[in-house]
Amino acid sequence: MDKVVSSAAEAVADIPDGATLSVGGFGLCGIPSVLIAALLDAGTTDLEAVSNNAGVDDWGLGLLLGAGRLRRMVASYVGENQEFARQYLAGELEVELTPQGTLAERMRAGGSGIAAFYTATGGGTQVAEGGLPWRYDADGNVVVSSPPKDTRTFQTKDGTGQVVAREFVLEEAIVADFGLVRAWKGDRHGNLVYRDSARNFNPLAAMCGRVTIAEVEELVEPGDLDPNHVHTPGVFVQRVVALTPEQAADKRIEKRTVRPRGES
Repeated sequence: MDKVVSSAAEAVADIPDGATLSVGGFGLCGIPSVLIAALLDAGTTDLEAVSNNAGVDDWGLGLLLGAGRLRRMVASYVGENQEFARQYLAGELEVELTPQGTLAERMRAGGSGIAAFYTATGGGTQVAEGGLPWRYDADGNVVVSSPPKDTRTFQTKDGTGQVVAREFVLEEAIVADFGLVRAWKGDRHGNLVYRDSARNFNPLAAMCGRVTIAEVEELVEPGDLDPNHVHTPGVFVQRVVALTPEQAADKRIEKRTVRPRGES
């Protein structure tokens, strides 16, 4: 039951080239930065990452991206990473952009054993009809496009309570080879608690990973966590890495906005 491993390097040592990773975080908030750095040091490559975004140029998944370790990215937002845009437009990276709520539900469904689900999001657009550019070649031609998705019309109620016919899109669940997450507290059994907005995509990334690795800012003993406060039960977590105080404190700000001194 003790799932603690001695280091981040040990925790990611068996992640092979070509693996699919579900990665927690939103922007730079709650990202498993220590595990990402360990993967970078390990030289693991040809990875597919499923995450809300790709970090920034010099932190988070942006480090793996800058080193050419990512072959494919499934995300809902990529606007803060110039290297991401360059690789995508140059044909070096395949990108599947997914509506944020749909991405979250695809990950949750994968962890719940649900193969697919219908959602109204994307109905009547290229999300459903196909044709979104997933990959370009070096000359800017689209060489891989999103396929059309199954749709179905359901009777539902609109905002006034009237029954209307509406198109829904079938979205497939996501199951990753490995999940990488960061928690505020965790015990030796893998039960995790996230703090405030750092919760974000972490529970979902933990659920949909076949093998989930959690870096925790504070490691506690079994029984120290109130069961009512646990966000991710240990059944979803296979490995726990306890961070040093320095690692736990190393948190970057994605975009700093300040007022000139003296302004109220």
